[in-house]
Amino acid sequence: MQLRVTFVAAARSSSLLAERFEDDRPLDQAGWDEVLAAARELLPLAAAELRYCSPTPRSRATGEALGYSPLVQLALRDCDMGRWRGLTLGEAMAREPGSVDAWLADPRATPHGGESLLTFISRVGEWLDTRPVEDGGRVVAVAEPAVIRAALVYALKAPPSTYWNIDVRPLSATTVTGRAGRWNLRFEGAPAHPVRG
Repeated sequence: MQLRVTFVAAARSSSLLAERFEDDRPLDQAGWDEVLAAARELLPLAAAELRYCSPTPRSRATGEALGYSPLVQLALRDCDMGRWRGLTLGEAMAREPGSVDAWLADPRATPHGGESLLTFISRVGEWLDTRPVEDGGRVVAVAEPAVIRAALVYALKAPPSTYWNIDVRPLSATTVTGRAGRWNLRFEGAPAHPVRG
C-alpha cells in the first residue's frame, strides 16, 4: 500500500529569532499575509482524502485559511518541553546552559522535565505509520516545523541528531510517500524541459 503524506508548515506568528518552545500564540498579521500569499500554491492539497493539523492555534488557523478543514491530531503536537515551555532557546540557555547542552547532545535527555527528542520523533513516526488511507491515498497535515522535522527523521530512518540539521520554513510543503516503516522523501518541482541541441 502506497500513500502520500504532505506536511505543510504552519505560518509563523513571530520572527524566527523569537520562536518559542511549544509556541501557542495565534497567527499575527504577517502570518495571515503569508498564508494568503501562499494559498494559490497550497490550496490544491485540500483535495486530500484526509486533512489534519497540529493542535496549535497557528496550525489550525493555517489549515482553515487554506480551506483544508483539518482534524486536530494530538499526536502532532510539538515536543513537550517541560519547564522550558514558552522560552526561546536563548532564554533557556541563559537560565540552564548545562541542561541545554545535555539536551542538544543526547536525544534521550529530558533535563527540562518534558519529552526526549527520541520519544518525540517516535510519537510523530507512529502517527505517520498508522494513517488509515487506501492505496494511492493522499493525506495533508499542517504542523509546526518541529513536528515536520521529527517526521522526516523518522521517515528517513536517520539518526536523531539529523533533527538539528533540517530547516523547515513556514508554509513549505514536504511530501513523503510509502507505507508504515517504509517511507521515501519526495521532491517536487517544475518538470524538466528537454535540452535543445
